[in-house]
Amino acid sequence: MSNHLNPTTSLYDRPIELLQKLIRFDTTNPPGNETECIQYINSLLTEAGFQTTILGKTPQRTNVIARLKGNGRASPLLLYGHVDVVTTENQNWQHPPFAADIVDGYIWGRGALDMKGGVAMLLAAFLKAKEQGVSLPGDVIFCAVADEENGGHFGARFLVGEHPQLFKDVRYAFGEFGGFNMTIAGKRLYPIMVAEKQLCGIKLTFQGRGGHGSMPIRGGAMAKAARALTLMDQHNLPYHLTEPVRLMIEGISKAVGGLPGMVLGQAANPLLANNVLKLLGDKADGIAPVLRNTVSATMLQASTKVNVIPAEVSIGLDGRLVPGFAPETLVRELRALLGDDYILEIVGHDPGPAAPDLGMFDALASTLRTLDPDGAPVPLVLGGVTDARFFSKLGIQTYGFTPLKLPDDFSFNRTIHAADERLPVDALDFGVKAIYQALQSNRA
Repeated sequence: MSNHLNPTTSLYDRPIELLQKLIRFDTTNPPGNETECIQYINSLLTEAGFQTTILGKTPQRTNVIARLKGNGRASPLLLYGHVDVVTTENQNWQHPPFAADIVDGYIWGRGALDMKGGVAMLLAAFLKAKEQGVSLPGDVIFCAVADEENGGHFGARFLVGEHPQLFKDVRYAFGEFGGFNMTIAGKRLYPIMVAEKQLCGIKLTFQGRGGHGSMPIRGGAMAKAARALTLMDQHNLPYHLTEPVRLMIEGISKAVGGLPGMVLGQAANPLLANNVLKLLGDKADGIAPVLRNTVSATMLQASTKVNVIPAEVSIGLDGRLVPGFAPETLVRELRALLGDDYILEIVGHDPGPAAPDLGMFDALASTLRTLDPDGAPVPLVLGGVTDARFFSKLGIQTYGFTPLKLPDDFSFNRTIHAADERLPVDALDFGVKAIYQALQSNRA
């Protein structure tokens, strides 16, 4: 059976079928093996008349780039997304994760949200602009990449480091995540990502006297590690209100309006923020992490035998820095909480821009208001990280702009990376329309 779409209907009119095709490529990372999926995207681009460039560190993990010419009045615009997905192991799915079944009005499968759905919308809008021959203010570059879920070494990090000329003069980009709606206090918001936290991996090593498991040792390395874990579980690190987060809170407060909006605005007050977050409940998931540097204990290494008390225990921490902060601040905050009876090592740090360039935000907001007059676009600071951190090294501002109109009871944040990842079928049409209109917006 051919893996190509029926050519009798324009591809951009059937983004759900395109997404089904993308989901059915198992690009679980590791190992990734994205090339077959990339080759499929490349075939669609070449059949549409694009000249493409395929680049990769290995034949199994490639990336594809294509360019659509504009009229030269604006700098090029980059559309990018990743085709790799996270594991489905140790999860119970209602429907097979790579079957892309459509059931109850949803398409089910790994990557439906993160982010093959976004790639399908970006690609469909890109192809539509080519087919319709629209006048674009500047060139538009489409780029499908590998390896976002595991460090970008074969994807965006590789392209930015080895082939930066492909993105010459690009100022703005659309990537993950943002433009999908959420409801707070009865108001439908469309958060557009303008900034994100930074990765800062940390390893804590605790030392003490080891020995035989039959002879208990009090206050050893394991006990020290347990104390640190308890402190990190029970206490937040200090509050920081950065400029992009202030813009986000102000935007949400203004959009909600009235007394609820006034209360929400107090999240910008360090004395009241915790109480506001408690009132928000699960709606605080997207706000709480960006108000401070955070650490999550994710790895633990101790003895390899049940009868050996370890003389050394290490804890791996997934640290995240708010925009504009350096690892030294997180180290200082950890030492203030935990003391210093351990060895601390920074095992990885990907810096991002300190302040967003909002030059295209109003145009994107206007696009969403046109499609949903009752919705309110607001700036979003993402608690996670994306490939935006690599493109920022080239001076490129990424907007999380993969718009979706979702049911009010659908939680985007709690569905990505989880079992039963899924996406409403009709949400894709909304996204393609929004991206297509945004491609034609004026930009610097």
